[in-house]
Amino acid sequence: MNGSRRTMLRLALLVALTTISGCGYMIGTTHDQQIRTVEVPMFESTSFRRGLDLQLTEAVQKQIQQRTPFRVVNDGGDTRLTGRIIDMRKSVLGETRNDDPRELQVNLALEVVWEDLRAGKVLAQEQIPLTPGMAALRAQAEFAPEVGQSLATATQQAMNQMARHVVDLMETPW
Repeated sequence: MNGSRRTMLRLALLVALTTISGCGYMIGTTHDQQIRTVEVPMFESTSFRRGLDLQLTEAVQKQIQQRTPFRVVNDGGDTRLTGRIIDMRKSVLGETRNDDPRELQVNLALEVVWEDLRAGKVLAQEQIPLTPGMAALRAQAEFAPEVGQSLATATQQAMNQMARHVVDLMETPW
């Protein structure tokens, strides 16, 4: 009885694993095992706001180190991740009676390319959509000066959100 119980348990485990894998779940890492290092040069920026390129580059490097098995290198990596900040806007969402901004929003748009330097091919690329059907890398954060929030904290929040989106692109497609 003990042997048949063990066999039934193994069979149930096998069915469960087969069912899980059939539902789109992956066992193991979601990143390409052939890639060991990623070169992340300073992102470019067309914005007049200073320091955005450095801030976003640091946020992306930090996300890569935290969420992927890849090692960030300065030169000679297996792959290179380049990006350009296309748009950075601050807009007013609400005002007080005296026309002072009560709630504002920061919007960030990015163009990014991840290329394999060994094979000379592009692994992932996202950019601002030319048509409504294309996906875009965008991030936004809202802030209210009346309660002590600032443009600096909202910008950092948008940068961190954008960095997570960029690292999501580095996952192996299903």
